[in-house]
Amino acid sequence: MDIHHLRIFASVFRHKSFSKASEELFLTQPTVSDHIKTLEEELSCRLFDRLGRSIVPTKEADALYTHAVEIIEKADVLKEVIGQVTKEVAGELVIGASTIPGTYLIPPIIAAFRKAHPSTSFQIIVSDSKDIVGRILGHEFLIGIVGAKLTNHQIHYISFMEDEMIAVAAPSLMKDSVIPLQDLTRIPMVMREEGSGTRREVEKILENKGVAPEEIKIAGIFGSTDAVKQAVKAGLGISIVSKFSVTDELRCKVLKEIRLKNVLMRRNFYIITHKKRTLPLVYRAFLEHIKQEAKKF
Repeated sequence: MDIHHLRIFASVFRHKSFSKASEELFLTQPTVSDHIKTLEEELSCRLFDRLGRSIVPTKEADALYTHAVEIIEKADVLKEVIGQVTKEVAGELVIGASTIPGTYLIPPIIAAFRKAHPSTSFQIIVSDSKDIVGRILGHEFLIGIVGAKLTNHQIHYISFMEDEMIAVAAPSLMKDSVIPLQDLTRIPMVMREEGSGTRREVEKILENKGVAPEEIKIAGIFGSTDAVKQAVKAGLGISIVSKFSVTDELRCKVLKEIRLKNVLMRRNFYIITHKKRTLPLVYRAFLEHIKQEAKKF
């Protein structure tokens, strides 16, 4: 039985969706469907009932999933054992990352790691911090990188890097370069969604300075940093974002930094793992690498 078929089956089973599995695995939906069909033919049973646009796992799928997860984990352990024998760090790493580290910080760190360990490959799943933590708890990821520390006794947090949060606006919207913090209650703001680590940290910083969330005039809420930046560029409002995310826009002067009097906004990014999971060799190597690379930023 092909281990690749089982990996695809496990993804479809978890998501109850061919399309979501194809996104997770970076495969086309027809390819995912073909693999499932091949597995069904090999096992002489139907694994999923197709009900319009939704699918429901059959009893055979329920039984297969438990064994499939076990086989996949054993295959990964076998790769690690062979890697230890050959002293080679090899294999695929699936990393969950919130928007800022996943988009702006992790790519160069991965590039440096692969130069040292060319037999490795990466899949980076970018989502909000709350979702990444949930998927670590659900054992989908072994390592995550997030922009907010959420309270959960099962998650181990390692401080990764410091980030500066800054207010930005379109030059046409704001003439002043420095404003009192209280002025934010009179200016329309563009925000990330509630599960975002950036949103959580912005609210925490403002509350610590005496500005309650309900005082903020929200002009728009967006599900990605790029969407926030486009809205700010269009003059929808002011926003507080990671400085990492607007380096190019500030240099090209399409966005303008607005300093808040007597306010310094900083936060940490964290590497997270599940306290009860043992990391395979390739993940341990990457964890040590990412800690060293973080010192160069």
